[in-house]
Amino acid sequence: QVQLVESGGGLVQAGGSLRLSCVASIRAFTNYNMGWFRQAPGKEREFVGAINWNGGRTSYSDSVKGRFTISRDHHKNTVYLQMNSLKPEDTAVYYCAADRAVGPDPSGRDWYAYDFWGQGTQVSVSS
Repeated sequence: QVQLVESGGGLVQAGGSLRLSCVASIRAFTNYNMGWFRQAPGKEREFVGAINWNGGRTSYSDSVKGRFTISRDHHKNTVYLQMNSLKPEDTAVYYCAADRAVGPDPSGRDWYAYDFWGQGTQVSVSS
């Protein structure tokens, strides 16, 4: 059974930073690519970024590229999303997801490609 638990969300002013964490209860963490998605009220779930199984490759959406960074710690079975220069439009519930790795690249940008999901953590950015 795979469980993903996000934390680190909160309220921050525009221009501020937050770091989200996602602890994975996975027997073989390095067998999985990890992704971050977000969903704002009334909007579809949106790809934020992804990291491949060994942390060597990442991909990001254009809206967060240069501001957000994904990393992972295999000793802690944790994936992080460092968010800098936050904007009000970043306000959403953020979810981490896991997908069994096939090949060297991160998993795709489609939410349905991922097998396991966390419960989400709220990020609110005030102007």
